[in-house]
Amino acid sequence: MRIAMIGGGYVGLVSGACFAEFGINVAIVETNPARLSALREGRIPIYEPGLDALVASNSQAGRLTFGDDIASAVAGAEAVFIAVGTPPRNGDGAADMQYVHAAARQIAEALTGYAVIVTKSTVPVGSSRRIAEIIRQARPEADFDVASNPEFLREGSAIGDFMRPDRVIIGLDQTRPERASRAEDVLRRVYRPLSVIEAPLLFTGLETAELTKYASNSFLAMKISFINEMADLCETLGADVHDLARGMGLDDRIGRKFLQPGPGYGGSCFPKDTLALSRIAQEAHSACRLVETTVQVNEARKAGMAGRIIAACGGSVAGKTVAVLGLTFKPETDDMRESASIPILHRLAEAGADIRAYDPVGMAAAKSLLPESVTYCADALDAAQQADVLVVLTEWNIFRALSPVELSHRMRTRTIVDLRNIFDPAAMRAAGFTYESVGRP
Repeated sequence: MRIAMIGGGYVGLVSGACFAEFGINVAIVETNPARLSALREGRIPIYEPGLDALVASNSQAGRLTFGDDIASAVAGAEAVFIAVGTPPRNGDGAADMQYVHAAARQIAEALTGYAVIVTKSTVPVGSSRRIAEIIRQARPEADFDVASNPEFLREGSAIGDFMRPDRVIIGLDQTRPERASRAEDVLRRVYRPLSVIEAPLLFTGLETAELTKYASNSFLAMKISFINEMADLCETLGADVHDLARGMGLDDRIGRKFLQPGPGYGGSCFPKDTLALSRIAQEAHSACRLVETTVQVNEARKAGMAGRIIAACGGSVAGKTVAVLGLTFKPETDDMRESASIPILHRLAEAGADIRAYDPVGMAAAKSLLPESVTYCADALDAAQQADVLVVLTEWNIFRALSPVELSHRMRTRTIVDLRNIFDPAAMRAAGFTYESVGRP
């Protein structure tokens, strides 16, 4: 079986490599010259654990190829996946569909036989039908069907998520049953290896599949904002947010995941998708007020975290050294998109702080987004050298192993603001630290 993947970014590259691991011949189309050159040379332009080995093995086996010619990639493909970017549109937060529509027009010209055109990009409701219109306008005689197959890949564990998914959502045009049946047959063959492990394949209508991605991410974002507000309440009332989260999470109706307090959610999905869902709802005259409020609460939280750090330093960071551990929005990724570190470090720099930062993989990506005055360090202990306060912004596991005694020897003032709750409060206080965390006594 042969498929084409239009877009060699995070979603396209991970999905394409995993499909190749299924034994499918995958042609990935990437038009960015620098990224294409890197992929052809075996260099992975994104950080994702295990992806380099997966790409290398399938490239060597001849199942995974990279190019910039859509025509050659699409020719003979039974399924063509669109995995290009849908960034927020300036001004209103709606998804910018220009790259998806451009891909659809190019696919139309390249089709040589029947194919299912599958949208993997996160797109507004109605996008699959719009893609079908574009292709029909360009090639009235083209034999194709459209499908929506949203991705649910978590950065840092994307390969496992693809190979052992909670579910696979596939939307088809159920108003045309015979056509939907033909497309379903193709996509069942694409995902056949997952049937062996009994991963749920849920077939829905096009609109339902498109909306499910936004609804899922927005619900998870609401869980994060909710536990963050509970953490603030715990601090006021003397309760422990971790015990509270365990007490909530043991209820199967709630679940344990996404109940970890912190400085606010970020990344490539939650901020973008909550904004987009709000816009979709507004245009449908069916406002999603919970989602709209979640967006506002999260932005306010990230902005307010710098104030917490400044307060821990006695009300001013002017002339003080702030050690920052972690810059990316979460561990096991180099993704800086919408990271809490961006507004926090900008405010600290504006307040006169001397910032020393360390992140295991994210510093190269961070430099263009953070204040020019930030000093990037060799490791966590280097960042802590002569610091007046140490701030934890990303919960990388290597930070959990830091010795309180070693930190105390490096720092000028023993103050820690742990916004990810990775340290043991008793151990830190026993080492002489003034220790602040989120939602814990």
